[in-house]
Amino acid sequence: MTKKFLDELTYNVIGAAIEVHKEFPAGLLESVYQRCLIQELKLRGINFQSELVIPIIYKGVNLNAELRCDLFVENCLVLELKAVECVLPIHEAQLFTYMKLLNSPKGMLINFNCVNIFKEGQKTYVTELFRNLPDK
Repeated sequence: MTKKFLDELTYNVIGAAIEVHKEFPAGLLESVYQRCLIQELKLRGINFQSELVIPIIYKGVNLNAELRCDLFVENCLVLELKAVECVLPIHEAQLFTYMKLLNSPKGMLINFNCVNIFKEGQKTYVTELFRNLPDK
């Protein structure tokens, strides 16, 4: 895995989200946008897992916490989807927690309740794992 691969993947996922948003602008439930994005990722040949249960291991014990990641793309990019008026710090904290638990170098928070996905509807985050990846 390289930074270039993750950056290209991020670009393709943003393109998929923009395509969904062009068809269905703000106003729908998160679950609808998730289903549409799943279909768009399939059409683009991008591998992902939906509603992935994230294991919580505390002091050697697997706790049944039922944390679920909206989408885990290509086993390296966490997507947290929202359809909210305002993205809050708790949403970012949720994404960072999922990234940590899944050892993911990159994550995206996509809010479909916006005018323009590219300009205001998405934020991309990286961890130290990303910083340590080779460029190409």
